[in-house]
Amino acid sequence: MQHLTVIAFVAASLLVASIPHAKSADLNSDKQTLLAFAASLPHGRKLNWSSTTPVCTSWVGVTCTPDKSRVHTLRLPAVGLFGPIPSDILGKLDALEVLSLRSNRLTVDLPPDVGSIPALHSLYLQHNNLSGIIPTSLSSSLTFLDLSYNTFDGEIPLKVQNLTQLTALLLQNNSLSGPIPDLQLPKLRHLNLSNNNLSGPIPPSLQKFPASSFLGNAFLCGVPLEPCPGTAPSPSPVSPPSPSKTKKSLWKRIKTIVIIAIAAVGGVLLLALILVLLVCIFKRKRHTEPTTASSKGKAIAGGRAEHPKEDYSSGVQEAERNKLVFFEGSSYNFDLEDLLRASAEVLGKGSYGTTYKAVLEDGTTVVVKRLKEVVVGKKDFEQQMEIIGRVSQHQNVIPLRAYYYSKDEKLLVFDYVPSGSLAAVLHGNKSAGRAPLNWETRVKISLDVARGIAHLHAEGGGKFVHGNIKASNVLLSQNQDGCVSEFGLAQLMTNPQAPPRLVGYRAPEVLETKKSTQKSDVYSFGVLLLEMLTGKAPLRSPGREDSIEHLPRWVQSVVREEWTAEVFDVDLLRHPNVEDEMVQLLQVAMACVAAAPDQRPKMEEVIRRITEIRNSYSSGTRTPLEDKPETAQAQAP
Repeated sequence: MQHLTVIAFVAASLLVASIPHAKSADLNSDKQTLLAFAASLPHGRKLNWSSTTPVCTSWVGVTCTPDKSRVHTLRLPAVGLFGPIPSDILGKLDALEVLSLRSNRLTVDLPPDVGSIPALHSLYLQHNNLSGIIPTSLSSSLTFLDLSYNTFDGEIPLKVQNLTQLTALLLQNNSLSGPIPDLQLPKLRHLNLSNNNLSGPIPPSLQKFPASSFLGNAFLCGVPLEPCPGTAPSPSPVSPPSPSKTKKSLWKRIKTIVIIAIAAVGGVLLLALILVLLVCIFKRKRHTEPTTASSKGKAIAGGRAEHPKEDYSSGVQEAERNKLVFFEGSSYNFDLEDLLRASAEVLGKGSYGTTYKAVLEDGTTVVVKRLKEVVVGKKDFEQQMEIIGRVSQHQNVIPLRAYYYSKDEKLLVFDYVPSGSLAAVLHGNKSAGRAPLNWETRVKISLDVARGIAHLHAEGGGKFVHGNIKASNVLLSQNQDGCVSEFGLAQLMTNPQAPPRLVGYRAPEVLETKKSTQKSDVYSFGVLLLEMLTGKAPLRSPGREDSIEHLPRWVQSVVREEWTAEVFDVDLLRHPNVEDEMVQLLQVAMACVAAAPDQRPKMEEVIRRITEIRNSYSSGTRTPLEDKPETAQAQAP
């Protein structure tokens, strides 16, 4: 009976001891742990984590269990995390199953509590600068472990063989040394130990993997690499030789040894001679190299400079090479590796490159612009991107979220706007049930676009130019807000060699000088207004009634004949009592497309006039079109 009392007391004690832990193991404790982690580790991109916002629905990189009771996934790739991972913080997330901190700048050791989270099955820490030894206290639940492209040293822990659920072990591009343990891992399918300092024979359990899993380790040997020294098969046994044969074979062996020794000495002398010759050639090349380099520098001046191939041996350097540059305010948490794995759909091909809709593995959707014919170097490109990223912070401008630069690829990342472009809404297939834009919406969009352009013109000391205003570069939000996109790229590109007759949105002076200005932006905006008023696209498209190549000239010809009503889109004429406002907006458009740049208004004046038109429409004070036909005629240039 006394024993039963003791057992009951111990059980009750254990239950009481477990209550605080159970109480702490909830979503609120996970929230406090994540806030402590963010506060203790500097990061380049601002995380939107806040004690006042819900963890499971709004925090970047955080995914909860289906019942929203715990945090089970934390993905923060390429968010600029810098410095050592704090100890005894992430280990408190005992329900965490997936942890990804790859492509950051994490340094120093990997805390033991991170790898030993009991529920953890996927750990991604590649492309950092973590060092020290790999912790031995790794969770037995791990199925995927990626520590590649860091600076871990020491030996591969023998306790890795206890990770019986492991399907992938990626440790390449570190500084690991010593022998490879005989990892009896029945589920292991992916192994990469290349580019370390490992030595000795490859264990039999790992010889099924390809040679690429072990390359870059100078002292490794065995299948599938070169055989280890002294492992040649021994000769088959023969009958004992007679004494005379023994003497002859001994003499033959001596002769063979002498021949081998002479050959070896000769080989050494030949090798030394070759080395001397190589040193002489190298010294001569070093003396003549400055002249060659200077001549090459002159040849590529003003163009794209060629750099020698770099040795990306450290994790930081590799991360820099494989890095998207995000701007402040971006809430995305993916890197170039994610972007390259995304499913892509071509949205359009323009004068600056191809635009794609990219859907990432986690469902995030972005727009990627793949630039072509960039003529500036990396420094100028990055400076222009910084300007674009700064000036794009406006409600009527599509913000640039990130960019990527390499010698062969230049990518821009924007938000995806599902409603599409103004061009698609104006000229899309009406038979598909598309409702035409009404007058009030067109005025609103024109005012939104004017405000966006005016904002751009005010930035950069009043010298910033959009350079490519057209209907396909005006995107519409779900609330039909107009936002301008693809701005500031003209300075990076070769001048488009378009035939002079293909006018479109280009101002007359741009067709001659190939240089965009703020005044040419005003002209392009005027063509955009005419497009919204007439319903006709400023494109050369034979057989299409909704396309007029030189739209301003066509409008002028109609207005001079006093057929003003013939100018407007038939979808607009169905709206009663808006004729006067339509004529007023037509006047604004014609002022913008004046042939002489000095005669065009500034965007601030355009905004003022469109605002007056919108207020007039809202107040209900209208005059029929027939009362003012001469007004539009007088305003036509």
